[in-house]
Amino acid sequence: MKKLLPAFALLLAVVSRSFAAEAPKIAPQAAAKLVAEGKAVLVDCREASEWADTGVATPATLLPKSDFDGDKKLWKEFLAKHQGKQVILYCRSGGRAGTVAAALNKEGIKASNVGGFKDWTAAGLPTRKADEKK
Repeated sequence: MKKLLPAFALLLAVVSRSFAAEAPKIAPQAAAKLVAEGKAVLVDCREASEWADTGVATPATLLPKSDFDGDKKLWKEFLAKHQGKQVILYCRSGGRAGTVAAALNKEGIKASNVGGFKDWTAAGLPTRKADEKK
């Protein structure tokens, strides 16, 4: 029985992960088109130090995941202002963006994960320094 316990625990972890909510994924070019058409807003959910290090997607609003996980002060205002629009998120690699997008979908807000900033830049889409206005 003791030998079966670790195997059972691993199986349980794999099965529960497969049922975890995932946000729909969207290609960077499709995301850029929706944003340009005014049908969606793009959010960079990385932290401020990451924005300064790499720059950001030109049309992105900078809303850190730490605020989403906390009191949502920035997020509440942003979501109220953009009610009815799809929220498209990215981060460094797509993990945090997927987590936030899944949470937004659970709240009834249409949200998608574009992946990581590297996916945006690899698609040849425009970027800017974090302190520049969009």
